[in-house]
Amino acid sequence: MPNNLEASIDIAAAPEKVWSIVSDLSRVSELSPTTLKMIALGGVRDGAFTVNVNKVGWKIYPTTSRIVSFEPNKSFAFRMNENRTVWRYDLQPTATGTRVVETRTVDAKGLPGWLRGTIKVAMGGEQKFEADLVAGMRETLSKVKAAAER
Repeated sequence: MPNNLEASIDIAAAPEKVWSIVSDLSRVSELSPTTLKMIALGGVRDGAFTVNVNKVGWKIYPTTSRIVSFEPNKSFAFRMNENRTVWRYDLQPTATGTRVVETRTVDAKGLPGWLRGTIKVAMGGEQKFEADLVAGMRETLSKVKAAAER
């Protein structure tokens, strides 16, 4: 069964500054090691449908999602239509700035069988795939931190 995943980082910047980065989909390719493009149809807002282009190694593939949480300076989340996972960025004010917690939550139904097979065959198996996702989450958060603290 796939696992829920989490990574976090403390950033010496106000939540408003961090929010302006994590909610700016035009910056996704700068921040994420796996997402090349994310376009919100009708603008970035709660309920918006997105079209995405992702990559793992040399493999490039499209995905779609729906923004399920858009609370300025607090929370930004989207649910992937293909695999039913929710990716979330929660911003928490701290004494020195902002703590960002990035999570991937797996739907109670788990991943679709076709996707689990693809992960096994094309992405090195579930354990490696999830380890790569966590490494990517940490890389993304480090890039958000660098951008916010400039």
